[in-house]
Amino acid sequence: MTADAGPQSVLIVSGNEKGADFIREILPKSEFYPVTAVGNAGEAKRILVQNVFDIVIVNTPLPDEFGTEFAIGLSDETYTGILLLVKSELFEQIVYAAEPYGILTVSKPIPRQALYRIVKLSAATRRRLQRLERRNESLKEKMNEIRIVNRAKWILIRERGMDEEEAHRYIEKTAMDTRSARKEIAEEIIRTYGRERS
Repeated sequence: MTADAGPQSVLIVSGNEKGADFIREILPKSEFYPVTAVGNAGEAKRILVQNVFDIVIVNTPLPDEFGTEFAIGLSDETYTGILLLVKSELFEQIVYAAEPYGILTVSKPIPRQALYRIVKLSAATRRRLQRLERRNESLKEKMNEIRIVNRAKWILIRERGMDEEEAHRYIEKTAMDTRSARKEIAEEIIRTYGRERS
C-alpha cells in the first residue's frame, strides 16, 4: 500500500487574527497547503459545506461560540483531524468533553515547535483514517457486489431451474466470455427477468 503524498489542507478557525497568523507561520507550505483562516464557527461551517479539509484547528474562544460545540459537530460528520486550542485553565474541562470524539485538545500558550509536532501527529492520524476510509468503501462495494450477484443467482434458480452452483458458474462464465464484471452480468440478469415479470 502506498503512502498518501502531498500537502494536507488546513482550516484555521480563530477569532483572533494574531492567533491565526501564529498557527499559519508554523505550517510549511510543502506539508500543509492550502491553509485557510476564518474568524468564527459560522464562517467555518459555511466553508466546510463546499470544501473538505484534512485538518481543522480551532483557536478558542470564538466570537460566536466557544468552539467545542463546533469541533464536536465536525467530528461527528467527518474524518477530519481536529485540534482544539484552549487556555490552560480550561484544559481539563475541555479535554474531558472533546476527547471522546477524537478531538486533540491542546493547552495554550504553546511553543511553536510543540504545536508543529501536534499538527504533524494530527496529519499522520488523518492519513491513517483516510486509508481506513478507503478500505471501508472498498469493503462496502464488495458487499454490494456480493448482494447483487446473490440476487441474480436466486433469480436464475427460480426462473431457469438452476441450482446455486450452476447459477454461480453461469454468472462467472458469462463474465469471463464477455470480459465483463460479475456485477454487470448480475445486474443484467436482474434487469432482464425484472422486465419479463412486468
